[in-house]
Amino acid sequence: MKKIKIGDIIEVSTTKGLRYAQFSHRHLKYGTLVRILPNFFKLRPSEFSEVINCPETFVTFFPLQAAVNQKIFTLVANYPVPDFAKNFPLFRCGIPDPITRKVKTWWFWDGEKEWQVGDITTEQRKLPLREIWNDTLLVERIESGWTPSNDNE
Repeated sequence: MKKIKIGDIIEVSTTKGLRYAQFSHRHLKYGTLVRILPNFFKLRPSEFSEVINCPETFVTFFPLQAAVNQKIFTLVANYPVPDFAKNFPLFRCGIPDPITRKVKTWWFWDGEKEWQVGDITTEQRKLPLREIWNDTLLVERIESGWTPSNDNE
């Protein structure tokens, strides 16, 4: 089994075509962080420099090594993470109210520490959610056009 490394690009098959993600960071507690790259493809590109140099649609933690080992997703290339994506992103997190399913008090997390912020602005809704997804949720969110800003929490 091939050991994944930062910069690896995986191919995600969806009902809308092929989509690509890049392994950008490893976190001790949350594992591998992947950048979900924009656009669907009918065929695998012959090279990925243009694909990876676009801002990602979203980022999420995902058990990439397990997905590759189980052949759920395929490793297709390795490219350096673009400069604009090298810094660890700021995340938002919160516990939804069991009745309303809305988060009332948000927290920010920078990969090391977290702090309470309460309500967030429309701009802050674009921050990624601190979550670990499985392959089913990842594909579902890619196919649906999900982004952190259109999440209904």
